[in-house]
Amino acid sequence: SDLRQMLATKSVENIQFLPFLTTDINNLSWLGYGCLKQDWTLIAVNTIGAALQTLYILVYLYYSPTKRAVLLQSLALLAVLATGYGYFTLVVGDTRTRLARLGLFCSAFTISMYLSPLADLARVVQSRSTRCLSFPLAVTTCLASSSWTLYGLQLRDPYITVPNVPGIVTSVVRFWLFWRYRDKPHR
Repeated sequence: SDLRQMLATKSVENIQFLPFLTTDINNLSWLGYGCLKQDWTLIAVNTIGAALQTLYILVYLYYSPTKRAVLLQSLALLAVLATGYGYFTLVVGDTRTRLARLGLFCSAFTISMYLSPLADLARVVQSRSTRCLSFPLAVTTCLASSSWTLYGLQLRDPYITVPNVPGIVTSVVRFWLFWRYRDKPHR
């Protein structure tokens, strides 16, 4: 919906850039984990995710009035990725250790992404309104985190299973907030 809005309005007004950037880092990190593990499901899903996030970043950059700030943040992303790639390929020699450390990094990053909406949840409780929350995003997050949790359980891979549980929990909390503070019709 953000991409559609940017293309329709030819503007990035009211659209935050950081979620595109962090999701791209997340996809690219999991892509590296999938490649190291030779897991074609992780590779396919995260290749598509990274391509879409990169497209969003390019469209955002095109329409952004603050191109320099967006470009600097994107370059910082590339520096982080290059540093991470160097660390995981040059410093950590053993494949098993590399897989464990990369899995831990991906897990920690995914957990932080799932927990980031908690700041909005406090605002919802204070205002007694869910206007700042996206119901489609809550549904999508619940479905995605549930799917990845089940996939991780099937593989017996804690690096996939554990970080997706907070996504389920925060989705359930958001659903409860939508129910609790639903807009009541005016009389």
